[in-house]
Amino acid sequence: MHLFYTPDIAHSHELPADEAAHALRVLRLQPGDEVGLTDGQGGFYHARISECNRKRCLVEVEGKEEQPPLWEGHLHLALAPTKNMDRMEWLAEKATEIGFDELTFLDCQWSERHIVKGERIEKILVSAMKQSLKARLPRLNEMTDFMHFVKQPFSGQKFIAHCHDGVKQALRQALQPSENALVLIGPEGDFSPDEVNEAIRQGFTPVTLGNTRLRTETAALVAVHLMNLSHTNPTEV
Repeated sequence: MHLFYTPDIAHSHELPADEAAHALRVLRLQPGDEVGLTDGQGGFYHARISECNRKRCLVEVEGKEEQPPLWEGHLHLALAPTKNMDRMEWLAEKATEIGFDELTFLDCQWSERHIVKGERIEKILVSAMKQSLKARLPRLNEMTDFMHFVKQPFSGQKFIAHCHDGVKQALRQALQPSENALVLIGPEGDFSPDEVNEAIRQGFTPVTLGNTRLRTETAALVAVHLMNLSHTNPTEV
C-alpha cells in the first residue's frame, strides 16, 4: 500500500498538492484505491480515495492506529553542513531511516557553508520517513549560530564530538539509555578551540566516535546510529 504524508489529515481529508500529484500523475491511483497516510506525529491512517481530478485528491479515512515509539528519549543531532550539500541530503535520508527526532544545522567558526535551504532537506526527511514506514517526522530547525545554540537549554545528555587533544569518552559508552541525547558534530575543519571550550562550559561532554578520522556526514550518521541503538526499545529490535 502506498503511504502519503498528510500533516493536516485530522482537519482536512485532502492530500497536499505534491502528494496528490504523485498519487494521481505518477501512481495513477483512482477512486476506490486504498492508501496509507501518516501525519508525521505518530499516526497511521487507513484510507481510500473518494474523489480526484487533475489537481485534487480527496480521501475517506477508514481507521487510525498509533505507531508506538521506536526508541526512548528525544534524539537531537546538530552539525555544521558541508560545502557539498549532496552529503547533507544523504545524511538526512539515512539518519531518518535509522531514526532520530531533531536536526539542527550549525554555523560554526570554521564552517564551509553558512546557508542551508531547508525546503529541500524537509522533502528528503518526508520521503525517508515514508520509505522506512515511520510515523514521526524529524523536526528540522533553521541554521543556528554555534555559540547561541550551545547556550540554549536542553534537558538531557549533551555531547560534543571533536578531534582536539584532551580527555574524551567514547560516545557509545557515555550514552545513557532512555535519556534525551544531543550530539554536536563539527565541520570538516573541526570545531575551533573556542567553540569546544564554550560547549564544555555549557555542560557538553567531549566524546570520540572512534580511532579513525571521519567525514562530517559519516561522523553524524555514526552518532545517530549510536544514539538510536542505545535508546531502542528492546521489544522493538
